[in-house]
Amino acid sequence: MSVGTSGAPEGRGVRCVPAPRHGDPAGLGIDPDELPDGLVVADEHGRVVCFNAAAARITALSPDDALGLRLEKALPLEDLEGRRWWQLTDPYGGLAIRVRQPERNLLLPGGREVLVSARYVRSEPTGPVRRVVVCLRDTEARRRTERSHAELIATVAHELRSPLTSVKGFTATLLAKWERFTDDQKQLMLETVDADAGRVTRLIAELLDISRIDSGRLEVRRQPVDMGAAVGRHIQAYVAAGQPADRFLLRIEQPLPALWADPDKVDQVLSNLLENAVRHGEGTVTIDITPSASPREGEDTGTSVTVSDEGPGIPEESMNRVFTRFWRGSKRGGTGLGLYIVKGIVEAHGGTITVGRAADGGAEFRFTLPVSVPAFMA
Repeated sequence: MSVGTSGAPEGRGVRCVPAPRHGDPAGLGIDPDELPDGLVVADEHGRVVCFNAAAARITALSPDDALGLRLEKALPLEDLEGRRWWQLTDPYGGLAIRVRQPERNLLLPGGREVLVSARYVRSEPTGPVRRVVVCLRDTEARRRTERSHAELIATVAHELRSPLTSVKGFTATLLAKWERFTDDQKQLMLETVDADAGRVTRLIAELLDISRIDSGRLEVRRQPVDMGAAVGRHIQAYVAAGQPADRFLLRIEQPLPALWADPDKVDQVLSNLLENAVRHGEGTVTIDITPSASPREGEDTGTSVTVSDEGPGIPEESMNRVFTRFWRGSKRGGTGLGLYIVKGIVEAHGGTITVGRAADGGAEFRFTLPVSVPAFMA
């Protein structure tokens, strides 16, 4: 992108015009005010010749006041240690081989924090600086990310403290007073410790999954998966734990296509969806497994699983937040991370997941996975 002053009045802002590209010999004019980030351009004398609307919003300085000022006056930036940034970097008198300044946090007057990067434009590799192009970004998006991370840490700390306190209390009690307890009391305490340790293990697994999802490193080890059998195992586990067998209705539409997926990850998805239906829903939990169109381009078929209940459902205004971090459908505990992980796992398989209202008024989750048959079997 080149910035020129052709046709611009003295002391006024300029237009940013990209160099002609293949298929666009005339080039396209770009108004600096259309850019989402703040743009400040100084000429070879260090005076501001371009100051767009985003820069004015971030710095609270009007373009009319900024144009014509020296760069260090228009942008009196300091680093976090209070040192003047332009004196440190010296764009016009510094190293002749330097072409840019990487993005960093700097302070405007009043202590407002901004993200600043700069580009030094030279007519030849080691020639004098002809223009300094500065990009300014508000730190609000980064602060939202930091708040999200802080909230995650606080949530995890809270969720870990309760089971670990229980584990510590019971083990300390058993070690100190082992002979005073009956075998039944010891067994009850050890079962409680085992359950709380399992809770901690699951939470740590959730954190690892979130880390892999956020970084795009969630591994999927594909094997043949019998979706009907996988759902059946979960239903049997709930029945064994005391849920009435007639609370679950499993319907399978045959024939189902051969599905290749990560069995452990599929179990994790089913576990979260069924747990939500059992804990937060009411009435019969219905699981429909059907063949469907593949969400992946180039494949004809996929497998869809729909989990629905007959409870109050999810409020319409909350539908778009269901798969975000920390969303909770009720006040019955939990980290609020399960559905976020479910969405990440489904999408890592190349699938899709949606939420809506079931025919009987409850919540309905539907995910679809591509068959993903290996190339050597196609």
